[in-house]
Amino acid sequence: MGDPRWERGMPALDRQALPDTPPAAVARPRSVPEREPTPLQHAYINLSAVGLVCGAIAITALELGMPLGSPLLKLCVIVGAPPLLLSAGDASLRIWRSARTWMPIDRGKAWFRLSWLGPAFVLLAGIVLISAIVLRA
Repeated sequence: MGDPRWERGMPALDRQALPDTPPAAVARPRSVPEREPTPLQHAYINLSAVGLVCGAIAITALELGMPLGSPLLKLCVIVGAPPLLLSAGDASLRIWRSARTWMPIDRGKAWFRLSWLGPAFVLLAGIVLISAIVLRA
């Protein structure tokens, strides 16, 4: 035996021939590369952070009893809603591109990603609706 780990009394194992197509080539990929970045991908975290801070201030102000027509709330909506809309829209575009890329590879994963668009659109509509309510108050 050429194996230094072999000891007397151990069975000799014969090597099996490799299949023509390796299992990794048959298995579905775990991920697919992104072909092109979304327009705001480089600024996604910064835009989200502005929306998060403005939202936290607005929610705290509401919890402390400020009315909807308060200048502070209106300022938070004016400053925080546009970046939040941009980041949520950019994320929706990324979800759409991911689903489109997965469609020829694995339709199940593609439809699963398409199902994420529903909550993303609800979020976008909610931001617009709440912004309109606060700005009209």
